[in-house]
Amino acid sequence: MATPWTDAPSTDTRSGPEGHSRAARLLGRPFTLGDLTLRNRIAMAAVTRRFSPGGVPGEDVAAYYARRAAGGAGLVITEGTYIGREAAAAYTRVPHFHGDEALAGWARVADRVHAAGGRIMPQLWHTGVARTEASPGAPAEGPCGVDLDGRPHGGAMTLDDIDDVVRSFAEAAAAAERIGFDGVELHGAHGYLIDTFLWHGTNTRADAYGGDFASRARFAAEIAAAVRAAVSPGFPVLFRLSQWKTDHYDARLAERPEELEELLTPLAAAGVDAFHASTRRYWLPEFEGSDLNLAGWVKKLTGRPSITVGSVGLAQQFDGAPGRTQRSGVSGIAPLLDRLERDEFDLVAVARAIVADPEWPAKALTGRLDEAVPYDASLLDALV
Repeated sequence: MATPWTDAPSTDTRSGPEGHSRAARLLGRPFTLGDLTLRNRIAMAAVTRRFSPGGVPGEDVAAYYARRAAGGAGLVITEGTYIGREAAAAYTRVPHFHGDEALAGWARVADRVHAAGGRIMPQLWHTGVARTEASPGAPAEGPCGVDLDGRPHGGAMTLDDIDDVVRSFAEAAAAAERIGFDGVELHGAHGYLIDTFLWHGTNTRADAYGGDFASRARFAAEIAAAVRAAVSPGFPVLFRLSQWKTDHYDARLAERPEELEELLTPLAAAGVDAFHASTRRYWLPEFEGSDLNLAGWVKKLTGRPSITVGSVGLAQQFDGAPGRTQRSGVSGIAPLLDRLERDEFDLVAVARAIVADPEWPAKALTGRLDEAVPYDASLLDALV
């Protein structure tokens, strides 16, 4: 059951000298993952924006991400980018991460982010059963040929299909390293393809890819292992996961920590270096009997670094349709710093607040959040 917004962190953005120094001390620390060292603990989370006609990111996209790096984000995680499989694409104008023209565009993006002092990873994406009326012609595909409601939709993937998707993720990761990116994030959340294998609601397969938790994790683990083998040992591989699915906000992969451990252990063993735990409200405990949020539990169960995300810097929670947050004031981050100080997680990902204000990281680090630009959903319709 959703927790009322009155349980949210204070919206007071005043920090003063003590708050300023605390934010700088905690969020301003470098962080090393494999061969990558980040200048601070703030990451820009992926936000789909659809500004790449034909799947090719242009100079405007490069400038957009460079502004976020110049604004202080230690790590930029790009919007979701399609791997080289036709069924991966559900939406038009989303960038591809395959093909010479798209990869050349992404190489320019990486160069611009590096020149601004940041580091950057693409989020590699197969949308699975997601489709709209404007979707490209390829049919949806998933573990069992059903949508998130359990209705027949698309096709059930064959073993050959699975092998091809695994190969496509690996090829995209290898391309990312080749053209100068600093790591990759595998999108395993929100009801997209990888997540539909993890979730019992969409995976009722009777073969080795369905059944118990470890079997449902096999597809994700094979992708992680193939990606790990395709890149250098020190090239970081992130995995984004969530309990909730798009328009199914009460869905859960795991009801107990032990179940979550069964899902994530194979991924960690396959080579995932860090987990990005997507929640809608970072301050909520994930399981009864503990204050740990999802990122905290992931770190505890896997021993891997974790990234928290979920309405950071917003005075109104991220919500799903039809109640999607359209505008939000600026929120303070003292409760976030409390959790970071306890080493509950290692990095903090920020999405909408950084879309609204590219300088949000610098303002957070220097105690100037009272100067931050409030979030307005119309910003998603313009490159800023």
